[in-house]
Amino acid sequence: MDKLRRVLSGDEPTPEEESSIITQVLTKSTLSWSTRIKAFCICFVLGIFLSLLGSIALFLHRGIVVFAVFYTLGNIISMASTCFLMGPFKQIKKMFADTRLIATCIVIAAIIMTFISAIVLKKAGLTLIFIIIQSLAMTWYSLSYIPYARDAVKKTVSACFEV
Repeated sequence: MDKLRRVLSGDEPTPEEESSIITQVLTKSTLSWSTRIKAFCICFVLGIFLSLLGSIALFLHRGIVVFAVFYTLGNIISMASTCFLMGPFKQIKKMFADTRLIATCIVIAAIIMTFISAIVLKKAGLTLIFIIIQSLAMTWYSLSYIPYARDAVKKTVSACFEV
């Protein structure tokens, strides 16, 4: 568990600092580590469930608005689930770090535009375009948390387009 905590926080403290930092974090937080893991899993699964429910609603001809709302809320809840692991302030700080700034801004803009195009404008084609942009941006954003994942994707895509 300690190794997971260090990886998620992004810090690599020395062994003598490790016990004091973890002790400080655990005494200052109101949730235990196991509660945080459980809350993360519940939120993440709920987010995926809402996204799938939106997709099912689309195939059941419930309308693009229902699909867009459920799918987007699912993405928001899935992204917010990591707040249980890192804490909301650290999560927001990491979201707007230099390596994720563009992806974060595109995700937020795509979420807003998805709601506007589905609820206000009621344009199905435009809504689907913003959902695709939202999904691609969420994927790129998520890859930024995995070391060298973005580089691997870039190399793979460039290799696919080489003649």
